[in-house]
Amino acid sequence: MDVIEFFELSAGKWFSQRTVHNLNSGELQAGKSDLKIEILTASDAAVVKLCQQHSINPASTGLTSLRVSWDGIPDRNQAKQIGSTILAIVPNPDNPSEGKVLQDKGNGRYVMGSDDVLTLITESDTLHAEERLWYLMPNLRLRTSVVKQANGTEQASFCSEIRMGASPKT
Repeated sequence: MDVIEFFELSAGKWFSQRTVHNLNSGELQAGKSDLKIEILTASDAAVVKLCQQHSINPASTGLTSLRVSWDGIPDRNQAKQIGSTILAIVPNPDNPSEGKVLQDKGNGRYVMGSDDVLTLITESDTLHAEERLWYLMPNLRLRTSVVKQANGTEQASFCSEIRMGASPKT
């Protein structure tokens, strides 16, 4: 599977259950949310704006863009959170299993492994995040992440995501 196939398989509505472990304090949080993942065209206004922000031509060969929306409660003691973000995946033309991930708040990179595990890496002055995603079945996806912040806080999380409805390819 290549990165484009991976994200095409991600399109749809998902129910996500997440456990977050603060590695410094030992505190655990458990949350759940509904996710909606939409594939966007290169001509979508949000994609054009994001690409302009990063000096990338939205008509670039291999560019895949998506909107990820969420509606959920990150922990039983926290208020509901609703939001969305746009991602643009820009494969390296010399090695499409690696490339850039453009976001409105910074950049990242991806590595699509030969084992069909997608790794997303985001780095800035204030954090380093590494997230791994893979499918057990087309309608069951798993995610793990480790986030290290400049202030010394470290968190690890595990998510299981179940598609709500049929896979778009079935």
